[in-house]
Parts: sequence; structure tokens; C-alpha cells
Amino acid sequence: MHFFDDETIDWVVPNYERLHAAYSGKINYKSWGDATPICTFWPPCLRRIHDYNPDIRLIVSLRDPVERAFSHWRMEMARAQESLSFSEAIRAGRRRLAGLSHLHPDFRVFSYVERGNYVEQLDRLFALFPTKNVLLLRQCDLLIDQKATLDRICAFLNVAPFASYPENSVFFSHDQEGSYQLPEADLEFLMHTYQKEYHILKIKYNIDFFN
Repeated sequence: MHFFDDETIDWVVPNYERLHAAYSGKINYKSWGDATPICTFWPPCLRRIHDYNPDIRLIVSLRDPVERAFSHWRMEMARAQESLSFSEAIRAGRRRLAGLSHLHPDFRVFSYVERGNYVEQLDRLFALFPTKNVLLLRQCDLLIDQKATLDRICAFLNVAPFASYPENSVFFSHDQEGSYQLPEADLEFLMHTYQKEYHILKIKYNIDFFN
């Protein structure tokens, strides 16, 4: 919904009518949710969510930051928001964000590398919410063991497990993953860039993208 990262809202006295209207008519559901991936990255977003409901349940699904960066760039290319090659975008292209406020619209588009800095985001998250309110997942968990992962989600939300499980599907952008492969040099560059990030994620948050 991009509600809590909407900078046109007066967050001193926020009006939640648009948020609530999205869930009108859903009285037969036990739980309602929203999936807006930028929430952990957009600096004031988590505080706004906390101010709205400090007891809210949060599911954070993390993709390997290298894969995430490449997928993000492909999406912006498809949207015609990006003109640089991926190699340029993750190197010199990062200068486009230099000196800008983290609330600048360009951080929504060109933050290919920055959004993969998960430690900072998780630190901000757990400074506001207790661990019992947060479920950390890897995106690959749904592919590796869909049933167990969905069971974990249901238990976390205190809802009944699935009576039957949907077919496991992988969704790609319109030009299909694989039609443009991540260059080896860019893979190595990003692996080196995120080396410290990988280490801290594993030690501090038990998130390991390689096992």
C-alpha cells in the first residue's frame, strides 16, 4: 500500500482513513496484512508503524542482497526509470544518491546496493519492536521448504495452518529471469561489498544466505 512511507501524509497528526479503507469488508478474515518491501529501508517508516500499533506483527523476508540488487535494477529498467547498465549503477551510479536526504525520491529508485544493508534496517526494527513480534525469514525458505515456512508463518500469526498448500511458484519480471545474467565481475564486486554485512547478519541475526 505504501502508506507508512508516504511523505505526503501529515505524520504529526496522521489520518488513517486510507489505510483502514483498504481493509473494509474483510470482517470474515482473522488477520489482515500489507506487503510493502520498502518499510524496513525507509528511515521513518518503522517508527510510524510502531506509533500506529506497537503490538503489530511483522514478517521480514530477506533476499540475498546481491540477487535483490540485480532484481531491483531489472525492475527499474522495465519501468524505464533507469538508463545505466547494472555495472555502472552499482558503482559510479551510487553517486546519484550522494548528499541527498534519505527521504529523497531517488532513494526509492537507485538504492540497489544500499537496500541490501540489512543490519542497519534490522537494528532499527528491533530497537522498536520486541523479538516476539517479528518473524525473520529468507526469501529462499519458501522455495527450499514451502510447507514448513508457511507453517511457521501461520503459527507466528496464530492462525490455523493451511488445509492444503498452494503450488510453489517462482515469479519473474516480464522479460524473464535468465534472459539477462548477472555478470561475474558484478557478482564478485557485490559479494565483496556485502562481505561484512553477511558476517554480521549470520552472527547477530542468524541469517545465512549460503546454507
